[in-house]
Amino acid sequence: MTKHRYLPMTARDEAEMLAVIGASAMEDLFADIPASVRYTGDLPISGALDEAALLRHLRALADRNADFDRYASFLGAGIYDHQIPVVINHVISRSEFYTAYTPYQPEISQGELQAIFEFQSYICELTGMKVANASMYDGATALAEAAALASGATKRKRIVVSRAVHPEAREIVRTSARGLGLEIVEVGCADGVTDLGALSAAIDADTAAVLVQTPNFFGCLEDIPAIEALIHARQGLLVMSVNPLSLGLLESPGALGADIVVGDAQPLGIPASLGGPTCGFFAVTEALMRRMPGRIVGQTTDSEGRRGFVLTLQAREQHIRREKATSNICSNQALLALSASVYLSVMGREGMREVASLNLSKARYAQGKLEALGGCALPFSAPSFNEFVVKLPEGTDISALQAKLLAAGYIGGYDLGRTYPELAGHLLVAVTERRTREEMDGFVRALEASL
Repeated sequence: MTKHRYLPMTARDEAEMLAVIGASAMEDLFADIPASVRYTGDLPISGALDEAALLRHLRALADRNADFDRYASFLGAGIYDHQIPVVINHVISRSEFYTAYTPYQPEISQGELQAIFEFQSYICELTGMKVANASMYDGATALAEAAALASGATKRKRIVVSRAVHPEAREIVRTSARGLGLEIVEVGCADGVTDLGALSAAIDADTAAVLVQTPNFFGCLEDIPAIEALIHARQGLLVMSVNPLSLGLLESPGALGADIVVGDAQPLGIPASLGGPTCGFFAVTEALMRRMPGRIVGQTTDSEGRRGFVLTLQAREQHIRREKATSNICSNQALLALSASVYLSVMGREGMREVASLNLSKARYAQGKLEALGGCALPFSAPSFNEFVVKLPEGTDISALQAKLLAAGYIGGYDLGRTYPELAGHLLVAVTERRTREEMDGFVRALEASL
């Protein structure tokens, strides 16, 4: 009889396995778990469904999501509704890419390694940095790894973080810092950007790095030259978290003096997908190259002079460094890094500049419309990219407001009062190149009708 590897175990198989390990019943395997914490009743799920019924049920559940096809989204706060060229899905759906795993035998993974090498090259060109790695889990964990790198490179334990950095990223930095024994000092904001006076006071001789995000969580652009001067005067490192799409218009972090540049590649052709997964990028100066977490793909030539690719500088705990490894990050987001690479190759330099310009100009249009609404105001004067803060009329119930906007076909902005109590009644609004004039005007009318 032909054996089928993927059929579930039969009752006979179960009995034979229990006999081998000396158990009389499956319940014996859970004897060490106290009865008070075990659930022994029936699970609250329906009975078995046939294939057609199951598909109908799953479609009904999916239809409950407010997706970007049926709603115009003005919600950002880290995940954005950008145009995704159709060629991306075509490329990443090729079986040699979507079934690929970590290239432990790089000599037979040349296509995968080349794709990663191209990603690294694009990130270096975009950020103006010398070296980039094969990607990170996401932008937030990349920022935490940057803090760890800065501490190791400077032999200092104090990390100064702007409060304008994404709240979730700051939490991840704090979580990582506990295990590494780092001191995290947060600096407040003024007019939507890092308070430079407070930052100057917070930096001392034990400060390893300043962590700053630009555009920051409020959408505002930080004064990077001023921040760079403050931290480098104390021989610390400047860590910048950036929106890669904004670099189509803004000066590169490398040109501004950054030592470490991180960010999330989600704006580069990666779907929102209910919040993830995404892909982080990590780039450094040449001096910090050997301290970078993760892995790097290098280009070389074989004995016959042909171009080839290899894994290099794998300072990870899985390899020879073990407990001396620079990081416990032991993987990368290769498929999503490929998405970002395809996006950047399709857009090119001019395309990146154009899409960044569209984000900027459309956000400015929406800002003007919202500022003209009675009772609404723009509380910050600092320049911004494609996200900005709107102060709503006193006493506005933002949860009720968002429900009304959703009913009108719009996904409203982020309620800043959730993470910044001092900004209760403020809405963070994102406007990308996908938003049309009709959608922006409709959103403003719906907001006005809902206030």
